[in-house]
Amino acid sequence: MIDKTVDTPAEAVSSIVEGSVVMIGGFGEAGSPIELIHALIDQGTRNLTAINNNTGNGEVGLAALIGNGQVSKMICSYPRSSHSKLFPELYRAGKIELELVPQGTLAERIRAGGAGIPAFYTPAAVGTSLAEGKEKREFDGREYLLEHWLKADFALVKCETSDRMGNLTYNKTARNFGPLMCMAARTTIVQARVIVEPGEIDPEHVVTPCVFVDRIVEVSEPLHESRLIAEGRRYP
Repeated sequence: MIDKTVDTPAEAVSSIVEGSVVMIGGFGEAGSPIELIHALIDQGTRNLTAINNNTGNGEVGLAALIGNGQVSKMICSYPRSSHSKLFPELYRAGKIELELVPQGTLAERIRAGGAGIPAFYTPAAVGTSLAEGKEKREFDGREYLLEHWLKADFALVKCETSDRMGNLTYNKTARNFGPLMCMAARTTIVQARVIVEPGEIDPEHVVTPCVFVDRIVEVSEPLHESRLIAEGRRYP
């Protein structure tokens, strides 16, 4: 048995180096691996390309990583939400790059990266500014755009339960992009609310199999982004 557990979030993210492409799970607050992100902030690694559904909220988690100047490029679907302020300010000042991707296309690009599919065609974004410079083809009388896979050096993912080998289950919608990102990254780092022994998870309940997971850290009482924002908290 390969025991993939580590003791702390800091140890879990220690191999992330400058210039890395990092996929970060989460749909807003749901499934956001805040402890791993904060450990990456403490580490100070810079010039990161971050891939996420959005750009974070308040001044914690992903938003704090961006606000700390560690992200040079953001690939996402929603760069601005009800509580986002750090990314919009940096973007307007020309201090961070943005690649805007429709949400379904983002999910499929990540899935394609994990499945080894270099590119695919989609009708999403046809006729918009996002179509500029992209190859176009017509199928059955409808225009489609060529989109390329997304892969990453690292993925930071939050799960509900993991065994020591890295078989994962998720808590409802906190699952979101996690399984796709685990497949599309060279190194997958997971924070789990509970770590159990091999065999304690029903195989029929496993969503992400251990072959896609490299490192696991237990965070038994994970932080909640909305509570931190309501309390006016910021990180670091």
